[in-house]
Amino acid sequence: MTSPTADQPPPVAVIGAGPIGLAAAAHLIGRGIEPVVLEAGPVAGSAVREWAHVRLFSPWAELTDPAAEKLLAPTGWTRPDGAAYPTGGDWADRYLQPLADALGDRVRYGATVTGVARAGRDRIVDADREAQPFTVHIRTADGREERLAARAVIDASGTWSVPGPLGADGLPALGERAAADRISYRVPDLRDPAVRARYAGRRTAVVGSGASAFTALAGLADLAGDGSGAHAVWILRRGLTDSTFGGGEADQLPARGALGLRAKAAVEAGHASAVTGFRTRAVEPDGDRLTLVAEDGRRLDPVDEIIVLTGFRPDLSFLSEVRLGLDERLRAPTALAPLIDPNVHSCGTVYPHGAAELSHPEQGVYLAGMKSYGRAPTFLAMTGYEQVRSVAAALAGDHEAAARVELTLPETGVCGGAGLYDEPDPATQPSGCCSTPGTAT
Repeated sequence: MTSPTADQPPPVAVIGAGPIGLAAAAHLIGRGIEPVVLEAGPVAGSAVREWAHVRLFSPWAELTDPAAEKLLAPTGWTRPDGAAYPTGGDWADRYLQPLADALGDRVRYGATVTGVARAGRDRIVDADREAQPFTVHIRTADGREERLAARAVIDASGTWSVPGPLGADGLPALGERAAADRISYRVPDLRDPAVRARYAGRRTAVVGSGASAFTALAGLADLAGDGSGAHAVWILRRGLTDSTFGGGEADQLPARGALGLRAKAAVEAGHASAVTGFRTRAVEPDGDRLTLVAEDGRRLDPVDEIIVLTGFRPDLSFLSEVRLGLDERLRAPTALAPLIDPNVHSCGTVYPHGAAELSHPEQGVYLAGMKSYGRAPTFLAMTGYEQVRSVAAALAGDHEAAARVELTLPETGVCGGAGLYDEPDPATQPSGCCSTPGTAT
């Protein structure tokens, strides 16, 4: 890629070669804006590949971006069956990598972003700030440090690298770090013989209430059904209600509804037992096993392994020198946070949104994709594609297109009224949008 000149402005730096970052690059190219995509891993979709064994609950029709398809068309790429549900590995191999290949040398692998700032201006300095380009600090795979000038920055690096901890107060539980060799923060791939052996015949605590927890419970139930003697203890920080297992057959994302029903079947079959209202304070060694202790003093029977699936968080450390406007609870952009806050959103969908909701006090910086949601769940790829379509339009000066909504989302089946609270208030339960309430995933 040639260096910028007076007649050629700096590129837009896109952080992350995942689905939203690559879509952002495709939309920018469609607007005549040159992107550079900075990917820390060695291939496209490096984070997606770490959950390659997990099947998405969105079909192919909702997982490809229109601008990306336009870029792929001349390469001979064949669009997958829109009604089929891919795994993470399918998504990476059949869509993300071909898209990155079509982008060519606009994608840089092994490029870890360590900082973003205004050239010559730390976050304190006001003078002539917006006239300066951004400078993106990069560490290459071989350890070299580089600086890249950028006219704008779209951070689509996701949240995969920062999983939530076991502790109910948002910090690691006492003893959590010491027990790290017995704790996993990812859905296990039970097709792998080594992973299967780790959980076969063992008692495993699964902590979490979303789709990842459902997936883990269903997998452990299948393992138990093979006669291995495996048993799961499902740890819930809130009570067990009609909404615990999701929307079921009423969920407008059928695969997600089916996943919740599988988790419910695991409990009903005795392959998993649910422990409710349990907010973990400590994990203590008990011989060769581990004992979980709650904030209220309750102690569970010892377990052999713990799978913590309590969500993810954005890594904001490398954005410390730019001025972000973030909600204090979710760490999402302040205009977006009220639309996605699980404390108050009980039903329906997150409205499509774009550049206006993703803007920050630092003009030209956008958090997109899963990272824009901060700690909130229920992100859909289609939402991210709409985000970057709007952002690319805004960067091109097409403010009418940036403000226009070009996406109709399916109803997510997210109902329940309780959000993140322990128990739903029957008086606040919705009466019409969904026949069976469902938890946010």
